[in-house]
Amino acid sequence: MADTKREIERKYEAGTDTELPDLTGVPGVGDIVGKGVAELDAVYHDTTGLRLAADGITLRRRTGGGDEGWHLKFPVSAGIRDEIRSPLSDALPRAFAGLVRSRTRGAELVPVVRLLSSRDIHHLLDEQGELLAELSVDSVRAERLTDGGGTASWTEIEVELADDADPAILDAVDKQLRKAGLSPSAATSKLARALEETGPAVPQPTEGEATGAKAEKAPKAAKAAKAVRDSGARLGPKDAGEYVLAYLREQRDAIIALDPAVRRDLPDAVHQMRVATRRMRSAFKTFRKVVDRGVTDPLGDELKWLAGELGAARDQEVLAERLRDRIDALPRTLVLGPVRGRLRIWATAHRADARRRSVAVLDTDRYLALLDSLDALLDAPPLLKDATAGPADALPKAVIKDYGRLSARVDHALGLPAGHDRDTAMHDARKAAKRARYAAEAATPALGKPAKRFAKAMKAVQTVLGDHQDSVVARDTIRDLGIQAHAAGETAFTWGLLFGHEEASAADRERELPGVWENASRPALRQALAG
Repeated sequence: MADTKREIERKYEAGTDTELPDLTGVPGVGDIVGKGVAELDAVYHDTTGLRLAADGITLRRRTGGGDEGWHLKFPVSAGIRDEIRSPLSDALPRAFAGLVRSRTRGAELVPVVRLLSSRDIHHLLDEQGELLAELSVDSVRAERLTDGGGTASWTEIEVELADDADPAILDAVDKQLRKAGLSPSAATSKLARALEETGPAVPQPTEGEATGAKAEKAPKAAKAAKAVRDSGARLGPKDAGEYVLAYLREQRDAIIALDPAVRRDLPDAVHQMRVATRRMRSAFKTFRKVVDRGVTDPLGDELKWLAGELGAARDQEVLAERLRDRIDALPRTLVLGPVRGRLRIWATAHRADARRRSVAVLDTDRYLALLDSLDALLDAPPLLKDATAGPADALPKAVIKDYGRLSARVDHALGLPAGHDRDTAMHDARKAAKRARYAAEAATPALGKPAKRFAKAMKAVQTVLGDHQDSVVARDTIRDLGIQAHAAGETAFTWGLLFGHEEASAADRERELPGVWENASRPALRQALAG
């Protein structure tokens, strides 16, 4: 794709006659070097409904300066953004279009704002001449390219941290600038200020733009809207339904926000996106007396599909890490043959395939239709009677029902002899433990500490069952790698040893489960949850 840079900066209000204060007394600053004035011409692109701006994302094509080209910025936290750069071209880079696809939903990206900036650049250096930060005084003229074409002008001071520099230098500079009478900018970015001052401001997406697709692409969404109209349910701010909907929105937002992170192959992104799909799907089932399953079940099926497609990447990542740790824990004298090399080849090949599959699913129309349907569901949720009940009444019942489901599965697994059937039963119990945990976490904002403690207990059960399942899966892969090693004329001794270790690990988890389950199934936990 292109270069990615973590941008850490602060902006300050300035006037046309503002003089830059002397910063040579700032601790750590040894010298300030003027680098001249750069003339920058940036055209910002967005949908007509400004969906990118609504999420704090900026996409621009800029000429002038030392980094001209296409720039795509994602917010990380206040004053921090990830900037992805691509060389200057007339057309929008294809990769950039993919990175914003979960927001645009196929809507056309058009020029919305042009910024002409005259940038007076200064480098703040340490005593050794190393760059600490770049300070610029920007004289900006903004022109709205849509909605009537308003204009605005302002001057601002921007201080951007240099790569690998200590962020403390920004605090030191900030102190000096404030002492000189400068105040932080109220706008998060030049684009945000331009949109605010050239009007109209960033609107809420229209119905058509919010879904990003025609109605025929999201039939489940239309059913959801009709269901809520038919239900007649109305929520108050403290009703159970409001807590459930807030949790569902959180998961929907996480899926959308993690889409570009998965495409960029950021650490843990696939895992977190998969978790969000599972949390939402579990919530549909747990709170089926709050939100109508007649509407949510089809969406749950689509979420299951998405999680399954993402699962290949995540499962491979977990397994490879587990096997590497197992090998590293062995004495050197027991690692015979090219064990690490064979594992590395296997992991690299499988990781590439899994990554291609993950990105490919995000490019499908089916995935966009799912996002559209989730939007529509949350805009017009199909509420049932329990949605208007108090959270202390409706939510504990739902959580405890999931606990009962888990209890039955654990008892069934513990009653089976060791072997394939027990392995399968423990895997089923693991899924039930995860659902009970998610249910309690969803209820925590409403129920507080009792739900939080209950979720922690369910997580402990899930952890034991999860490690058991990971061991089952690892044995299959170890066996395959051992067969490959033998066929290649290598010794399979180490693979056999690893297989035995995984068998012993699974047996340990089976012995551990009764004690963990006894602690998690204490009546006091359920009584506290139910009030």
